[in-house]
Amino acid sequence: MADLEKLVAELGTLTVLEAAELVKKLEEKWGVSAAAPVAAAAAPVAAAAAAEPVEEKTEFDVVLKEAGPKKIEVIKVIRQLTNLGLVDAKTMAETAGGKVLTAVSKQVAADAKSKLEAAGGVVEVA
Repeated sequence: MADLEKLVAELGTLTVLEAAELVKKLEEKWGVSAAAPVAAAAAPVAAAAAAEPVEEKTEFDVVLKEAGPKKIEVIKVIRQLTNLGLVDAKTMAETAGGKVLTAVSKQVAADAKSKLEAAGGVVEVA
C-alpha cells in the first residue's frame, strides 16, 4: 500500500495547472466525474493560496439602487455628496444603478451609504 502521508505531501506541492492536469488524467483513467475529486485535490492548493496575503480593495463605488419613498431627501443627499445641480441629482436619483461616487475610500463610501440610506435610498457599495 502507498504511503498516504507522502502522497498528501506531494499533492500539496502541485501548482494549479499540475493539479488540473492530474484531475484530467484521473478522469480518463477511472472514467469518473471530477466534481468531488477536484475539491479534494485542490484543497492543499487552496490552503497554500489562503496563506498568501490578500490585497485589500482600496477604491469603492457608491451605487444608488433605488431612491425609495423619500426621493426628495435622497436628492438632497446626492447634491451634498457630489455638488451636482438639482436636475442632475434628480436624474441620478431616478436612474436605478447610478453611481453617486466612484473610486472613493472605504470610509467615504461607508459614510455616503449611511447618509443615503438614512434619507430612504437603497445603496450598494461595490
